[in-house]
Amino acid sequence: MTRPNLNKVEFVKSAASSAQFIQTSMPRIAFAGKSNVGKSSVINRLLGRRNFARVGSEPGKTVHVNYFLVDGRAYFIDLPGYGFAKVSRAEKERWSALMESFFTGKGLYDLGVMIVDARHKPTADDRTMAEYFKNSGAAFLVVANKLDKLKKSEIEPNLRLIRETLELDESVLLIPFSAESGTGREELLKAIFPE
Repeated sequence: MTRPNLNKVEFVKSAASSAQFIQTSMPRIAFAGKSNVGKSSVINRLLGRRNFARVGSEPGKTVHVNYFLVDGRAYFIDLPGYGFAKVSRAEKERWSALMESFFTGKGLYDLGVMIVDARHKPTADDRTMAEYFKNSGAAFLVVANKLDKLKKSEIEPNLRLIRETLELDESVLLIPFSAESGTGREELLKAIFPE
């Protein structure tokens, strides 16, 4: 599809249960990442906004699936952040159940964008999320955010480590990204909206 107008974005709804997930034939892009990985910053960088995607007041508080409509032509789906230590066990279980129903539901998204921290080896939670994406059958790619915090010599080895840890085969795109500087934005937009 041709790229939509990224300046025209509206928040549509927060789904707290599978009954509230949006069913549509429009392209839907689901974003997932650890609570402190900069997921909102990546979405905001894509949209060219400062703080559009900041729905939760603090990390780990959003346990909803948030839908944003882009130019009336595609949905960005902001999945709740995971791996935040301060949430209660009940909260973690609620998150798991919601994610389980999202990823096992039929055709709830078309492309997954998983965001990891370029500086660190992916965590056990990251590996679990990668499995969710792989098992759902939809296409997905990985964004290694916070690239600006790495020395040039660290980039390649870190990307290799991410690919190995998440067991990504060569067909899975791994995009070095910086929400801070905008590096990788064009590549990610091309992957999301191939001309």
